[in-house]
Amino acid sequence: MTAAVTTPPPPSLRSTRRQPGDAGFRLLALGSGLLVLAILVGIVVATLTKSWAAIRFEGFGFLTSTTWDPTNGKLGGLSLIYGTVVVSAIALVVAVPISLGIALFVSELAPRWLRQPVIFLMDLLASVPSVVYGLWGAFTLAAPIGRFYGHVSDAVNGIPVLDTLLHGHLGRSFMTAGLIVAMMIIPIITSLSREVFATVPTAQKEAALALGSTRWEMIRTAVLGYGRNGVVGAVMLGLGRAMGETIAVALTIGSLQQVSAHLFDSGDALASIIANQFGEATNQFGTKGNVPFQAALIGLGFALFVLTIAVNLIAQAIIARGERNLKGV
Repeated sequence: MTAAVTTPPPPSLRSTRRQPGDAGFRLLALGSGLLVLAILVGIVVATLTKSWAAIRFEGFGFLTSTTWDPTNGKLGGLSLIYGTVVVSAIALVVAVPISLGIALFVSELAPRWLRQPVIFLMDLLASVPSVVYGLWGAFTLAAPIGRFYGHVSDAVNGIPVLDTLLHGHLGRSFMTAGLIVAMMIIPIITSLSREVFATVPTAQKEAALALGSTRWEMIRTAVLGYGRNGVVGAVMLGLGRAMGETIAVALTIGSLQQVSAHLFDSGDALASIIANQFGEATNQFGTKGNVPFQAALIGLGFALFVLTIAVNLIAQAIIARGERNLKGV
């Protein structure tokens, strides 16, 4: 009688001995991830600690009051948060349709000889320093566009809503700052969206055309539908850049702390007021009129940091929801 011969099961992937290179890469990846978290925590702790004197001085009014006047002991940052949100919203409204149009044109419609020059132009615009945009907006665009605002304001006079939004004639205003920032984020959103559209499988587009779809129907269903989550990520990245823009906004927004529904009026934003006034705070906990002035500016930076993190969390939630819908869960 022959004894049964049993073959031992093959070793699993986990039971195999790791190569030194794999272990080193694993430690490197883990360390990089922990380093990012450590930097994030360090930023939160440092900014919150150095701004705590101003937050304690003003209390909830630091985020709810519209009056920013450190000389007289007023540290309300609501008007600055409002200006940041308004400028960013204007930039997105202008930039997103243009960016998606350029990305779709390059990836789906443009002839081969034209694609590379357009891509090169977008990369060139993305490399222009923000101060160049700001100086151009302040010294070249502000005067003629202010006159244009005046004509628009006169044209919509008496029309509900538009009469409020499009009122004024100031060249350095919420609208001008939003337009300049839109010019700055168009190359970013365009480049990322174009890369997303390039990943759409050719077979998927050909199948849509084979089923009788027009070119626009193919783009709407096969291209935009497939790359929706990537486009959302590109837009949110552009929004983060818009909210954190400093010099260009400081030169074109007008530096007037107010909450105004008039988009053609001057205003101010978190990043721009920090750039304009931080030089007046000569030391870390110096005061101006018995107010922790520099601590207040650092507190505005902390508010901008929190606002940016909130935008990114919202973007992650939108992308995750889109992936669940795509999978039918």
